[in-house]
Amino acid sequence: MMINIAIDGPSAAGKSTIAKALAKKYQYVHLDSGAMYRCVAYKAKLEGIAIDDEQKIISMIENTVIELKPDGSIYLDGKQVNLEIRTNEMSMGASNVSKLPLVREELVRRQQEMAKSKGVIMDGRDIGTVVLKDAEVKIFLTASAKARAERRYKENLEKGVESDLEVLTKEIEARDYQDSHREHSPLKKADDAIEVDSSNLSIEEVVSKIEEIISKKI
Repeated sequence: MMINIAIDGPSAAGKSTIAKALAKKYQYVHLDSGAMYRCVAYKAKLEGIAIDDEQKIISMIENTVIELKPDGSIYLDGKQVNLEIRTNEMSMGASNVSKLPLVREELVRRQQEMAKSKGVIMDGRDIGTVVLKDAEVKIFLTASAKARAERRYKENLEKGVESDLEVLTKEIEARDYQDSHREHSPLKKADDAIEVDSSNLSIEEVVSKIEEIISKKI
């Protein structure tokens, strides 16, 4: 039986990493909803559109093609942008555009269309509460701001990206506040979601915990 799996949680909690691992195990499609918002923020920057100019951004999206490939590649208008959209600037940019109701409405519509055929693992901040309300499995993946900043710091070092742990921690806390206090579709745990705290767990341990939850549904 094919089901849909929703994974929500704050920035840098490891949602995409866990979703990718689960998608590989179950041969499901991983849809990274956050990457779509990052693509919008990135294109707005390229075109010189203010991040809060909703009408101009909506007009831009109408002529924007975002493709999430099974191998994890992300294409914006035919060009791979995996690295370009993963900067701290684009992280905050994604949070800013996600506050715009018309932008959310359009991207949610696209995400729901992608998930119609089932067999999808989608991660984000409002998947279980808005995008896939009927997902058979809902996970709320969390971790302390300190643990998340340390992970992001380590990732940046491995990529050769200059980073400051204290700055990263403050940025993550700022994004947490912004995501959980926005007017439309704020970050929150769905009533029927199961919370998994990954602060002191390895990727393998988190995956194992979620596999136990999924196995009860399929």
